[in-house]
Amino acid sequence: MNEKLLELRQLTKHYPIFGGILRRPVNSVKAVDGVNLTIHRGECLGLVGESGCGKTTTGKAIVRLHHPTGGEMLFHPRGGEAVDIAAMPLAEMRRRGIRKAMQMVFQDPTSSLDPRMLVKHIIAEPMTLYERMSARDLNNRVIELLQTVGLSQDHLLRYPHEFSGGQRQRIAVARAIATNPEFIVMDEPTSALDVSVQVQILNLLKRLQEQLNLTYLFVSHHLLVVKYLSHRIAVMYLGKIVEIADSEDIFRHPAHPYTHALLSAIPIPDLAVKRERIVLTGDVPSPINPPSGCRFHPRCPFAQEQCRLEDPELREYSGNSRHLAACHRQEQMERLAHEMFGERKY
Repeated sequence: MNEKLLELRQLTKHYPIFGGILRRPVNSVKAVDGVNLTIHRGECLGLVGESGCGKTTTGKAIVRLHHPTGGEMLFHPRGGEAVDIAAMPLAEMRRRGIRKAMQMVFQDPTSSLDPRMLVKHIIAEPMTLYERMSARDLNNRVIELLQTVGLSQDHLLRYPHEFSGGQRQRIAVARAIATNPEFIVMDEPTSALDVSVQVQILNLLKRLQEQLNLTYLFVSHHLLVVKYLSHRIAVMYLGKIVEIADSEDIFRHPAHPYTHALLSAIPIPDLAVKRERIVLTGDVPSPINPPSGCRFHPRCPFAQEQCRLEDPELREYSGNSRHLAACHRQEQMERLAHEMFGERKY
C-alpha cells in the first residue's frame, strides 16, 4: 500500500457569507482549511472527528461534488502522471475517466436514492453515462451487481421505499461499484442503520475492497467502526488534520489531546471496568472565526502560550514517519495525559 492514489495539499473549502443590501461577501465559513493528506492505493483511510469538523465536506470536495476553494488534489492514475483535479473542469475529468474512477456512498440511503426510479434504473444509470452496453448486457450487469452486494434478481423492479435501511444501503453500494471505480468515499455509511445491520454492511465493504481492489476514505465519528475497517486513521478538528497514524498506533499511543478525548468517549462493554471520560471544557469554536494558533487550544487542558500564538504543523511522533501529530507538546503528551487522567488503555 505504498503506491499513492490521491494527495491533498493545503486543500481548502470556504463557504462565503453574504451581508448588506447588496449581498456582498463579508466573511466565510472555513469548513476545510488547509488539509494535507495522502491516500495510498488499496488502503482504507478512516477520517474521524466530531460533527461539524469538515469530514464530509472533505469527502465531497475530493469527488468534486463541492468545488475546492484552494489547494491541490493530485490524482495518480495507474501507469500515468499525476494530475491536479482541484481546478480541473468536470468535463475534462469525465473525458479522462477520473469521474468514473471516483465514487461516493452517502450517509442516508433514503435520501440518496431517487424514490421515483426502479432499482434496476438506479444501478444502471452510472453505467449508461460512461459505457455503451446493449439492454441485455446492462440488465445482466445490474443483476450481477445486486448479487455481489447480497441482493437478488427479484429486487430489480422495486422502488427504494420497499426496502429496509440496510437493503437500501446495499443498493447504494452497488451503484457506487457499477463503474468499476478505484476510489470510493464512504460518508458514514452505517450510522443510519441498526447495530446488527451495521455489522453486515461493514463485512460487505471489507469483502468488496479485497475482491475489487478498492481504496476507501471512510468518514465516521464511531472510532471502533473505523478501527475495524481502516488501515490508517486521520483525526480532524475544525477543518484541519491534527493527527494521522496506523489504526493500532492511534489507539495505543495517541499523540494529540483531542485524540485522547475522542478515545475516552468509547464505551467499554464491561461493568467491572470503570474509566473516567475526558470531558472537554468550553464550546467548539466557530469555523467563521477560528482561534489563532492551535485551533484546539481553547479546550485543551495542556495548552500553553506557544499554543495560543503558533499554529502547529503535522510532524513525526517518536521518530515514526507514519505517525504524525500537530501538537507543540506531543513529546510530553503521553506523560501529561497519564498524570492528569491516569493510565488509560483504549
